[in-house]
Amino acid sequence: MSLEKENVHSGEIVDTQVLKKLYKFVKPYRAQFYFLVFLTISLAILAPTRPYFIQVAIDDYVALGDGEGLVKIIYLLIFLMLLQALVQFAHTYLSGWVGQVIIKDIRIKLYRHLLKMRLKFFDNTPIGRLVTRNISDIETLADVFSEGLAAIIGDLLQLITILAVMFYIDWKLTLVSLCTLPLLIISTYIFKEKIKVAFNEVRNAVSNLNSFLQEHITGMNIVQIFNREDRELEKFKEINRDHRKAHIKSVLYYSIYFPVAEIIQAIGIGLVVWYGATGVFDAEIKVGVLISFIMYLQLFFRPIRMIADRFNTLQLGVVSSSRIFKLLESDEQIPNEGSLKPEKIKGNITLENVWFAYNEEEWVLKNINFEVKHGETVALVGATGAGKSSIINLISRFYEINKGSIKVDRTDIRDFELNTLRKHIGVVLQDVFLFSDSIYYNITLGNPNISREEVMQAAKLVGAKKFIEKLPGGLDYNVKERGATLSVGQRQLISFVRAMVYNPEIIILDEATSSVDTETEEMIQKAIEKMMKGRTSIVIAHRLSTIQKAHKIIVLHQGEIKEVGTHETLLEKGGYYAQLHQMQLKSMAI
Repeated sequence: MSLEKENVHSGEIVDTQVLKKLYKFVKPYRAQFYFLVFLTISLAILAPTRPYFIQVAIDDYVALGDGEGLVKIIYLLIFLMLLQALVQFAHTYLSGWVGQVIIKDIRIKLYRHLLKMRLKFFDNTPIGRLVTRNISDIETLADVFSEGLAAIIGDLLQLITILAVMFYIDWKLTLVSLCTLPLLIISTYIFKEKIKVAFNEVRNAVSNLNSFLQEHITGMNIVQIFNREDRELEKFKEINRDHRKAHIKSVLYYSIYFPVAEIIQAIGIGLVVWYGATGVFDAEIKVGVLISFIMYLQLFFRPIRMIADRFNTLQLGVVSSSRIFKLLESDEQIPNEGSLKPEKIKGNITLENVWFAYNEEEWVLKNINFEVKHGETVALVGATGAGKSSIINLISRFYEINKGSIKVDRTDIRDFELNTLRKHIGVVLQDVFLFSDSIYYNITLGNPNISREEVMQAAKLVGAKKFIEKLPGGLDYNVKERGATLSVGQRQLISFVRAMVYNPEIIILDEATSSVDTETEEMIQKAIEKMMKGRTSIVIAHRLSTIQKAHKIIVLHQGEIKEVGTHETLLEKGGYYAQLHQMQLKSMAI
C-alpha cells in the first residue's frame, strides 16, 4: 500500500478569507469573544505597571526613607499583581473555552456534512484522512483562539505599551536597550521559517499514520491470513520513523532558538546595566529607573521570543481551517431538493434508459430498462461486475445516475425527500456492518419508535430470537466492533431483523443468503417469503436456487440486460441464464 502524502502549503500568515469564515462560528459567542479581547487589552496594560511602581517605590520612597509611603506602594503592587493574576486566569480559561466550543460546533457541522456525502466520495477518500480532518485538524483550530490570534494580539499590544512607557521614562536608555533587537528579530524570523516547514512535515506524518493505522487495523484479518505481519510492521516502522524525524527536527529548532534568544536578551540587559550604571554614577539616571528597565527588557523580549511560535500556531490553524472549509464546501453531497414526503408508497419501480459510471465514461450500466410492479419479486442475475449491486445503489440514491431516470410510483426518485425515499426501502447487504454496541441498537439504529417487543417479534419471524436469547444480556449483548463476537450467519440474521422492523414497502436483498449455511438459508428463505409478501422485492443472488420463485429474472452481462423471463422460460431459452444454472448444478454435484 502506498500512502499518499498530503502537501501542506504555508500560504500567507493571515488569510483573511479563512478568518472571515472562522468568524461565522464565533458569532454565536460574540459576547465571550469580545470580553476575551477586553481581557487581552487589559493584560497588555497591566504588564508594564509592576516595573513602573517598583521604580516609583525605589526612587520616591526608599531613596527618601519614606516608610509609610513605601507600605502604601507595596499594597498597591500586591493589589495589581492579584488583579493581573485574576485577569490572566480569566483570559486563559476563556480563550480555551471559546476555542473548545467553536471546534465543537465545527466538528458537528463537518460530521453532519460527511453524513450527507455521496458514497463515491468515500470510495475515493482514505478514511484516515477524514479522521485527521475531524479530529487533528479541528483540534488545531482550538490553538488559533487560545495560543494563536488572541495571544499574538496580546503580545503586540504588550510590546507597544512597554515601548511607550520606556520611551516616556528615558528615551536614551530605551535606545540602548533596543540595540540587540535587530539580532532577535532576524533569529526569530529564521526560526519561524524553519519551524513552519517542520510543523508541516509533522502534519503530513500524522495524516499518514492515521491513514495507515485505520486501514490496517480494519483489515487485520487479511494481514494475518496472508502472514504479512512482519512486512506490515516494517512499513509501520518506516512511517513511524518519518513521524519521529519530523518531531525531532522541530525540537532541534526550538532547542537552538531559545538559548540564542536568551543570549541576545542577556547581552541587551548587560548593555542596559553598563549604560545605566554609568548614568547612576553620574547622577543622570536613578537606581529605580535602571532596575525597572531591566524588568521591562525581560517583559519585552518574552513576547518577541514567543511570537514566532504564535505565528506558526496561527498559520497551522489557518492551513487546517482551509482543509476543513474545503471539505465543508465540497459539492460531493447528494442533492436533496425533493419535497415529497409520502407516509406510504405502493412500491412500483421503473428504470428508464439508465446509464451509470463510477468514473466518467467508464459505463457500469448501459441503457437499463425494466419495471417492478407492486408486490412483485424481481431477481438480478449475472457474473461479478455485471452491474447488479450498482442498480440497487442507484434506487436508494447512494449514487446518482448519469443519464435516464428511476421512478417510484411513477415519480422520479429525485423528487422525493432523500430520507423519506430511503425510509421506504429496506436493504439487506451481503457484507453486514454492525456497530460496537448492543444488538438492540444495531437493529433499531437508535430509533426510539421501535420497541423491544417489535424487535423480538421480527427476530422470531426471521429465526434469530433463539440465538439472541442465548446471548448474555439478550438484546443488550454488545457485539463489539463490526460484530466480531457473532458468526457470519448471526450477523446476517440481525440484518434481516433490522430490515423488517422498519417495515419498508420495498425490500432489496443483495446476496443476502450467500454467507450462511444451507440449514440457516432454508430458515431465512421462509422468513424472506413472509417478508416479501405484499412488498416490492429486488433480489440479487448467486445461488440460482433461491430465486426460482421470482416473478421475473433479469440477466445482466457487462452492464447490459441480456435476458428477461421466469426461471422456466429462461431455462427453455437455453441462453446465458441456462448456462449459469448448468454450471451451478455441476458444482453442486462435485
